[in-house]
Amino acid sequence: MNSEVLIGLDAGTSVIKAVAYDLKGHQIAIAHRRNAYTTLPNGGVVQDMARTWQDTVVVLKELVERLPGGSASVRALAVTGQGDGTWLIDADGEPVDDGWLWLDARAAETARDLCASDAIDTIYRETATGLNVCQMRTHLVHLARTAPELLKRSAAALHCKDWLYLKMTGITASDVSEAGFTFGSYKEGTYSEDVVDALGLRAYRHLLPPIVDGTRQTHAMTAQAASLIGLPAGLPVCLGSVDVMCCALGAGLHDASADRGMTILGSTGMHMRFVPGAGEVVLNPDMTGYTMPFPGGAFAQIQTNMAATLNIDWALGLMREVLAAAGVEATQADLLARLDDQVLAARPGAAFYLPYISSAGERGPFSEPLARASLSGLDQNTGWFDILRGVFDGLVLASRDCYMALGRVPGEIHLTGGAAKSVALKKLLAAALRAPVKTVAQPEAGAAGAVMMAAVQQGLYPDLTSVTRGWVDPLVEPAEEPDPELADVYDALFPAYLSTRRAMSETWRAQDLARRKLS
Repeated sequence: MNSEVLIGLDAGTSVIKAVAYDLKGHQIAIAHRRNAYTTLPNGGVVQDMARTWQDTVVVLKELVERLPGGSASVRALAVTGQGDGTWLIDADGEPVDDGWLWLDARAAETARDLCASDAIDTIYRETATGLNVCQMRTHLVHLARTAPELLKRSAAALHCKDWLYLKMTGITASDVSEAGFTFGSYKEGTYSEDVVDALGLRAYRHLLPPIVDGTRQTHAMTAQAASLIGLPAGLPVCLGSVDVMCCALGAGLHDASADRGMTILGSTGMHMRFVPGAGEVVLNPDMTGYTMPFPGGAFAQIQTNMAATLNIDWALGLMREVLAAAGVEATQADLLARLDDQVLAARPGAAFYLPYISSAGERGPFSEPLARASLSGLDQNTGWFDILRGVFDGLVLASRDCYMALGRVPGEIHLTGGAAKSVALKKLLAAALRAPVKTVAQPEAGAAGAVMMAAVQQGLYPDLTSVTRGWVDPLVEPAEEPDPELADVYDALFPAYLSTRRAMSETWRAQDLARRKLS
């Protein structure tokens, strides 16, 4: 049988998914299971590395069993996964400790120290990426200060997808995107020794693995991994970009001829601008955001919100608590079913909301681990649905805040993530950005983006722009054009949003001090 199937593995924070596509990008089959991680009392968030591999094997095995042509129909497999974090391995390729996730907040003080030091200028100038608590570089500095014995036992520091790539191929490597924004020179496309020295990590330089470009190079699946999964030994395995970059590919960001941005509104928020080359990268005075390389020399400049739909989940959770106290049971799905109309009918500006609900603070367009969500501007006339509207307004104004830090709002925005299903949020986002917003009928953008890289490596397309036009452009849905009157509303609200969040810095520190005294 002809090898006519490409598999994309997306090992996310919430779910591990394996998705099969034909060679024209049509989804054939999917298998998934919930991911498991542990939140520690000291702010740590960790994942059992061995279990992650075991869960991945189960998911891939289930997918292969669902393929009409079985394992013989598979041409290549590509892997992506959750970004940031630190997964340490020893010389035998075994875990040194549980993997530290991007949610881990133990290095918050280290992040603040580094951001206040002279080193931050070199780090940002070289990587064009701000430093925050989520990143491997921050984790390694923190571990060097607090647990050097773990680093002494380590042979390499990996990310989630790198760990799975090692288990499938026996190759220790990282990809262009994560190696680049964490320790690389965005102008040179290699590790920056200046960054390593600025971080004080010269003694641990050997932990940084070789960089692999998945559009040019694959490695063969080992016989052991193949036996576990049910795929042929020697199958080409492509190391994809980090999940957010694969989502960007799967949602159509990579097209140099389009003035295009992309917003992902899931549990977190990602706001991206396509940049064709290093000369067009825009640095910002706050030294925040990410500049992630695509294979081939282009970039996505990104500003990230630690929490996006988590803010809506929080608000609806309060609704459910109040209803339950009154003896009324309602699921989140019940509340979501009527939410769009209620939000659109509510009053903008009746409540101002800063959407920093994550306990890890905020990382874009400013970095502050102590940042927390807040409501302000309320009076006796403010109703519950006015507050919900304030939450939605806070999310779209945070998106605008992020794009402004990227230089400007692009000419059109592709929207993906769970919130893309919300009619209200799509309408409000278009107005807040004064840009048409288009959703993409690509249900598994991350896995699709990884497979698109494999399609280039396999010679099915000459480059990432070509596969984007072939696979993604047909899936782009009609635009939500910005409503002029509603856009005027957000022009009026945005300065107040900025003023409120800039005024909160000292308040967040005072609140943190109070919480620590009470704990």
